[in-house]
Amino acid sequence: MPLRLYNSLTRKKEDFRPLEDMKVKMYVCGPTVYDFLHIGNFRGAIFFNLLRSWLEHHGYQVTFLYNYTDVDDKIINRASQEGVSAAEISAKYIREFEADFKALKLRPHDGNPQVTQYMPDIVRFIERLLEKGKAYVRDGEVIYSIEAFPAYGKLSGKKLDDLEAGSRVEVDAKKQNPLDFVLWKPSKAGEPAWESPWGKGRPGWHIECSTMAISLLGEEIDIHGGGVDLIFPHHENEIAQAEGATGRPYVRYWMHNNFVKFNDDKMSKSKGNVVPARVFLEQYGGEVLKYMVLSVHYRSLLNFSESQIFQAMAGLARVYQAVRGAREIAAHKEVAGKADSEFEAAVRAAGQKSEEALDDDLNTPVIFAQIFDIVRLWNACYKNAKKITAGIKGNAEVFLAWIDNIARITALFGEPEAAYLRFLDDILLKEKKLERAGVDRLVKEREDARAAKDFKRADALRAELDAMGIDIQDSPQGTFWEVRKSDLC
Repeated sequence: MPLRLYNSLTRKKEDFRPLEDMKVKMYVCGPTVYDFLHIGNFRGAIFFNLLRSWLEHHGYQVTFLYNYTDVDDKIINRASQEGVSAAEISAKYIREFEADFKALKLRPHDGNPQVTQYMPDIVRFIERLLEKGKAYVRDGEVIYSIEAFPAYGKLSGKKLDDLEAGSRVEVDAKKQNPLDFVLWKPSKAGEPAWESPWGKGRPGWHIECSTMAISLLGEEIDIHGGGVDLIFPHHENEIAQAEGATGRPYVRYWMHNNFVKFNDDKMSKSKGNVVPARVFLEQYGGEVLKYMVLSVHYRSLLNFSESQIFQAMAGLARVYQAVRGAREIAAHKEVAGKADSEFEAAVRAAGQKSEEALDDDLNTPVIFAQIFDIVRLWNACYKNAKKITAGIKGNAEVFLAWIDNIARITALFGEPEAAYLRFLDDILLKEKKLERAGVDRLVKEREDARAAKDFKRADALRAELDAMGIDIQDSPQGTFWEVRKSDLC
């Protein structure tokens, strides 16, 4: 089955065929760096990391660029509020973004171009548009003329006649058409400024990405991504600029991830329901955020709520518990593993279904269904076993190889199992207002009661722990406990 991707430009799934054999050039719009990013901003970072990994799984050599917008009105306003330079604000929030990105344990991009590093390229690009008759100059501003680009609206599906002047753009008497957009504007006193043929100023937002993408990847690129909110006007304007300058198709496949909602309501600062990624990561960790993002198809709305966060934690716990058990068994040297043919066939079938799902426009929910089917089979295989056999060890090895491959592609399930399960327990203990030391004390009292053959006391302590949501497991290696995850579902 060929890899098929949904192309926002054609509004349908298409077989993926890059411009150059086995090479992919991909550009994704990154953040405007004036504040901490919220969890919705990271949906694209997580999804496009998966896309890059899946393209590489197919053998493609991928060049993946993810930019920083480091000159913008929001940055300038923040700098004014804090009494520092715009450069200091952007540098600070690039560092903060990269700290959050690192906490998610996503692979670095091949490049993170910053707008301020490409000012000469931007000026040259604007000059090219003027030479082509696609733009005009008014009072030190360079403005793109959308009427000079007849294909305007082909990405968003919007028609010029239907766009109400002033509804999405500021009405400006200098513009020939109210929907024309600024490529270069004079800077005000105290604002960052760069030299240009039209006087000191700075670029408009849209020209920045067109310039950086073309400067680094060439006039035609394979994949351009971002959130659905960028389709219009940002990506629409990118097309007008790029194709207006080059006369060639700019992007072969446009891909857009959908919004993140919080408790069924769109996240927005005006509503006060924006959750900073830093706060979420410190509270729940990167695995929970990646799990929630990838368990929903990237073109579907993603809803964050407390119940869904805990469901993600329960799902992660199931997988990590199964993997922990498999690693313990696979580590046994006394037995040579030989997987059961039925288990091996089930894992192979699950792998095939997962690959087919990813080839079908990255249909990630199917992967999670396959994971839990195999986890269920694995648990049935080893949990009731009296001893480690060749079949059980072989099944453990097959299961681990499969889950490790999924981890490589999704950037999930790669944490040390025991430490991660303890991390989840600590979150849940805090939710329950319980102290780990107090639980340890009750578990030790129960062990002592059992050793003294005071089974009535031991049973009473187990019941007390059970009522607290603590599960006890007795084994030859000792007694272990964990916070019950089934309560979360």
